[in-house]
Amino acid sequence: MTELIKREIEDQIIQGLSPNKVIQILGPRRVGKTVLLKQIIGRIQEKHLLLNGEDLDVAQLLANRSIQHYKNLFGSTKLIIIDEAQKIPEIGKILKLMVDGLDGIKIIITGSSAFDLSQNTGEPLTGRKKTFHLFALSESELNQVENRFQKPTNLRERLVFGNYPELQQLLNQNEKIDYLKELVQSYLLKDILQFENIRNSDKILKLLRLIAFQSGSEISYTELGKQLSMSKNTIERYLDLLSKVYVIHSLDGFSKNLRKEISKSKKWYFFDNGLMNALIGNFKPIDLRDDNGKLWENYIIAERLKHQNYSRMVVYNHFWRTYDQQEIDWIEEHGGKLNAFEFKWNPKRKAKPPVAWKNAYPDAEFEVIHPENYLSWITT
Repeated sequence: MTELIKREIEDQIIQGLSPNKVIQILGPRRVGKTVLLKQIIGRIQEKHLLLNGEDLDVAQLLANRSIQHYKNLFGSTKLIIIDEAQKIPEIGKILKLMVDGLDGIKIIITGSSAFDLSQNTGEPLTGRKKTFHLFALSESELNQVENRFQKPTNLRERLVFGNYPELQQLLNQNEKIDYLKELVQSYLLKDILQFENIRNSDKILKLLRLIAFQSGSEISYTELGKQLSMSKNTIERYLDLLSKVYVIHSLDGFSKNLRKEISKSKKWYFFDNGLMNALIGNFKPIDLRDDNGKLWENYIIAERLKHQNYSRMVVYNHFWRTYDQQEIDWIEEHGGKLNAFEFKWNPKRKAKPPVAWKNAYPDAEFEVIHPENYLSWITT
């Protein structure tokens, strides 16, 4: 089923292809970057060369940084595609030489590791590349294969098992659980351990489990350090690395007008509910859980981030809280306007903007996002 799903950035990538430029597709492992490449190749129908950056022979072939060597290697082929490009040493310099020296060349590269690929392609490709991010399947993409009658049941499944593409082919819940456990054990930390030379994978997994239990809450790095016998700086470094490989993401506090607003704290969320549930070892159905509000908040935020990214929105996201415990889940600064959102799993639960918020930001919009109205917020 997944190969039939057209990814939201597919058209943007094809439209962005231009001579002597590099298209860079970044995203976590197992979200379908290779499948996306095949779909793009099928649509373009242009003579191309598809290379795998994990193949040592490919790395050796490209290591000879000579324009004549690349001309001999590619011949008349003008579209070069490199999957897992970050595995190739000095890939940034290689790509710069290609786009500067080979007339009419078009290049697409993918990478699982944002920090490594960016380090290798950052400065050498300034002005020569365009970056796209690919995530697990979005609600908008899933609309292609499910109707509005299937949506409520499937949403409950995704709140527990997440949106990784391969899960769509697994109908048995035990198979889904096994898949997510394997994803955590074999793929989740692969990039960090390989590229950052970190050997202590157990500590990182324990840190992730603690974050999973505290998802959507303000985090104390000092407390986490005490629990894991690690320094505050090490905790911050690991969290930063985990965000760069699209496992988790942070949310800063919003503050402009009030002295009692909390602005220095961070909240952490997961990009996928399935990973979060695998880490805490809980795959009970959403209606049998006491953390369904947290699962809903984590899920809908991830979907909103996908929508913002694929729509190329210029937006700043925050949470809002005061020292006297008035709070709002999600604040967006967009186009000079403030929009505030509360997330409620139960559509019948009402919410109003806190008095301090209304007084400080009287022009801000306020909306409650729940399972009966969420689709318009993350698809249009």
